[in-house]
Amino acid sequence: MELLTIPDVAEALGTDVLAVHRMLKEGDFVEARNANGVRCVPADFIQDGAAVKGLPSVISLLRDGRFSDAEIVDWLFGEDDSLAQGSAMAALRANHGTEVKRRAQAASL
Repeated sequence: MELLTIPDVAEALGTDVLAVHRMLKEGDFVEARNANGVRCVPADFIQDGAAVKGLPSVISLLRDGRFSDAEIVDWLFGEDDSLAQGSAMAALRANHGTEVKRRAQAASL
């Protein structure tokens, strides 16, 4: 999984670092730490210059189920043979958010 630093995320979104921090706080993204412990965001969270459609609501559902940020990242990128795309994140990027949201809701129970 490719990780982007906060400044790289800001550049990819065409915004500033403060806006990215706000997005993290509001749950549009969750952070992951790189090998050096630096706060990052998975590159796949961004598509066409914006957060992947449906990602914030999936994050919200999983947080309601008390998933940590690391657990959310693992859940999103974990292999899921029942999804044609192979993972929840790939399904979101392919615009199959409804199915991913259903699975996130079930995982949060």
